[in-house]
Amino acid sequence: MARLAQTAGLTDIQQEILSTVRDFVDKEIIPVATGLEHRDEYPQDIVDGLKELGLFGLMIPEEYGGLGESLLTYALCVEEIARGWMSVSGIINTHFIVAYMLKQHGTQEQKDYFLPRMAAGEVRGAFSMSEPGLGSDVSAITSKAVKDGDEYVLNGQKMWLTNGGTSTLVAVLVRSDEGHPEGTPAHKSMTTFLIEKEPGFGEVRPGLTIPGKIDKMGYKGVDTTELIMDGLRIPANRVLGGETGRGFYQMMDGVEVGRVNVAARGCGVAQRAFELGVSYAQQRHTFGKPIAHHQAIQFKLAEMATKVEAAHAMMVNAARKKDTGERNDLEAGMAKYLASEYCKEVVEDAFRIHGGYGFSKEYEIERLYREAPMLLIGEGTAEIQKMIIGRRLLEEYRVQG
Repeated sequence: MARLAQTAGLTDIQQEILSTVRDFVDKEIIPVATGLEHRDEYPQDIVDGLKELGLFGLMIPEEYGGLGESLLTYALCVEEIARGWMSVSGIINTHFIVAYMLKQHGTQEQKDYFLPRMAAGEVRGAFSMSEPGLGSDVSAITSKAVKDGDEYVLNGQKMWLTNGGTSTLVAVLVRSDEGHPEGTPAHKSMTTFLIEKEPGFGEVRPGLTIPGKIDKMGYKGVDTTELIMDGLRIPANRVLGGETGRGFYQMMDGVEVGRVNVAARGCGVAQRAFELGVSYAQQRHTFGKPIAHHQAIQFKLAEMATKVEAAHAMMVNAARKKDTGERNDLEAGMAKYLASEYCKEVVEDAFRIHGGYGFSKEYEIERLYREAPMLLIGEGTAEIQKMIIGRRLLEEYRVQG
């Protein structure tokens, strides 16, 4: 076991889960990840393996067929999986955000109907807030739901939907003015709908189209798509929690889990970059000795290792805070911001250590170099995190009088 990024105070069960996941990553993900990524191929065998391990039910309560584990256990598993290939952790993350939102906010009928099949990996989740013209400004959502008898009719276009093609359940945030007078703040007139669909592309149910995969610089393998609703009819019992106007709060709760996840991904990618850098530095010789013996390279390795350790500690702290039931938006924002920034820096240093070979597709660091930037924008940009952090600090340190 590596010295860096250790977590104190884990139970025997947590250690056993993590050991199993790490073994799976080393044997089943790392050897094939770069080839799959270069072909932009969905990792079906890997996903099937994770399904067999029970990872799709990791945080789903035991009463619904899951393992009932904590956010910390989940985040540490994500860290291990991202160390192998970040795209795989994305496939799991969106599933878990939807499962978490159902567990926290769903009606009993919704929980009974969806969670056992989500725990088994039979139903796979995705969620959608963003739209083509709004980016991080969720309050500017224009997709709309209008009530029509016992149903709602949804119209609009959503963007950046991870697992858009492969998922069978999508939690979609739209504006719903029903029961909310004009002038109601935007965040109080939004509703989350649970939309079931067939996997694939094209018209996946009447009124719902997934046009196709968006071609990306990195984060390949996993499908990222648009979602177009045109007269999509959804029964009223598929409003998350059974009450309109609660969607914004439900999504933000889910995003806090997502931000811990993105921090964990940053930790995993940074760890792999460090492993690649420290290994290559001991094999590559210049001026008659391994480059690891040159002080310039040792300084890089020292900085990289310190960043890996710091990011891991902040991610663990944010997960543990959420597990206690406390508000963790400050800690999650800090962890996501620091881990994604440090990940980018550690990957770049490992890239520099590889010299010209870092630019070659034969070397794994080339893939990591293209994957790291996604973490700077996923689940809210660095600038959004700093806004959240700044506001929360002013709440905590308000000057009296």
